[in-house]
Amino acid sequence: MSESEIPERDDQTFSMFGEEDPSAKPTAYQVLARKYRPRLFTDLIGQEAMVRTLSNAFDTGRIAHAFMLTGVRGVGKTTTARLLARGLNYSREGADGPSIHLDPPGDHCDAIMASRHPDVLELDAASRTGVADMRDLLDGARYAPVSARYKVYIIDEVHMLSTAAFNALLKTLEEPPPHVKFIFATTEIRKVPVTVLSRCQRFDLKRLDSVELAAHLKRIADREGAKVSEEGLALIARAAEGSVRDALSILDQAIVQTMDGSEVSGAAVRDMLGLGDRGRLLDAFSFAINGDAKDALTEIREQVHAGADPAVILKDLMDIAADVSVAQATGGDYDPGGPADWAARTQAMAQKLTPAQASRCWQILLSGFNDLQTAPDTATALNMVVLRLTAASSLPSPEDAARLLAAGGSASPGKPDAPQEVPHHPGGIASFADIIARLDELREVNLQVELERYVRPGKIVPGHLECELESGAPAGLLSRLKKFLEYETEMDWSVDQVSGGGETVRQSETRTREERHASAAAHPAVAAALRNLPGATIIDVIEPEALETDAPADNVIRLNARR
Repeated sequence: MSESEIPERDDQTFSMFGEEDPSAKPTAYQVLARKYRPRLFTDLIGQEAMVRTLSNAFDTGRIAHAFMLTGVRGVGKTTTARLLARGLNYSREGADGPSIHLDPPGDHCDAIMASRHPDVLELDAASRTGVADMRDLLDGARYAPVSARYKVYIIDEVHMLSTAAFNALLKTLEEPPPHVKFIFATTEIRKVPVTVLSRCQRFDLKRLDSVELAAHLKRIADREGAKVSEEGLALIARAAEGSVRDALSILDQAIVQTMDGSEVSGAAVRDMLGLGDRGRLLDAFSFAINGDAKDALTEIREQVHAGADPAVILKDLMDIAADVSVAQATGGDYDPGGPADWAARTQAMAQKLTPAQASRCWQILLSGFNDLQTAPDTATALNMVVLRLTAASSLPSPEDAARLLAAGGSASPGKPDAPQEVPHHPGGIASFADIIARLDELREVNLQVELERYVRPGKIVPGHLECELESGAPAGLLSRLKKFLEYETEMDWSVDQVSGGGETVRQSETRTREERHASAAAHPAVAAALRNLPGATIIDVIEPEALETDAPADNVIRLNARR
């Protein structure tokens, strides 16, 4: 959308979906997120595919009876729902039919925008989740609209409806009256029953990339007569993570950072959001991949002392690692948005690293980010992650390591050792027990415990593991196992769920313990002790340590006697 396409907003004509009467002059400041809320389909940014589909459907009369709008917060789901309600009921002199062309406004547009049209009903499922609420809403579905073409039901955050409410809704969706249309909006599409999804025309609203969003922010800032630096706009766009509403809210806050009309600098935006200096973070990342731990830590510490959040700093370092990988893949087409030196420096680091090294940097930072969530001191945890990233710079690239392993040579380039046997499995992962042992060594307690409790291991060969999951296994367990294996062995793995797996580690331990107890209980001396000590039970059987003599040693049996 070009600057000329941003709708002019004047006090006499502007209104935002019922928040203001179209004829009333606003008496208070209107935040940018409301002021620049789209009034036309052409105002929607980045949703061209959806607009094209709706336009074709309206032109041909192939209009669905239910629409599902999904996407992250702030991408325009509710706004699009109201625009769609206007389009479905659009009529004016000389035009009587559904249309996406809403300028000039139709007979029903003002009332729909003001949320006072009797045939457009809105329900916030976050506050009205019960079946009684749904039945009350649908009671009027069998009646024809009062004045509009269709009776439109807009249900926001539909995933929060109860199961009973979904069941009540489903009956109407299965056999909808011809004069009724449903428009659903949700941020959690996976929580919507598939029986409902299958009866809706689904539109996934795109989150905007930072370059496109920064350009949109600049147009609005110019329209407002505000001066915001290129770096400041880029930082706001990145912080918004694709949400136009979040970006406009942050821009609103940034504009008031200067009261004399001077330019809002990148430093002012960083201070406002608690961000690190991206230029200095690029320095820190560069120092780390070059093995300069002292300078890398100095840059990070100074950023933390300046007020930046360690978690935000680590996330920014992850963004840099991702940008390096993207720059390697796209070459000269890479454009991260923001000052030109950001792209130049990212390209330089992309040329220094191999694709596998860049991926390894990302994996180290991602693992460190998970550690940061449970660390008692986030600043110290951040320092350790940076040191881990620096240490990786002295390792051979994964490509070199794979070639050396294949050749049976040393893992240290330039220092050949005596020929050695090539391990059957790269990275030392030859069995499920190896996986558990490595997790124990790395103190990855959560993943280790979940694998021991829920995974029945099956066949394992280099790059492929088969297993069966116990009921109640955490979601995403196998994907986390796959990431761990790929990180440890530096090769691609497939982890498939099959039937007929063996015992879980816990089941095997329990069975072995019960067998030892049964064997011990059958020993004549132990059986006599159990008979002569009322309430005695075997609590443990300890295997004896190896003796210097060849004479076998008896197991140590611990008894618990209750009086």
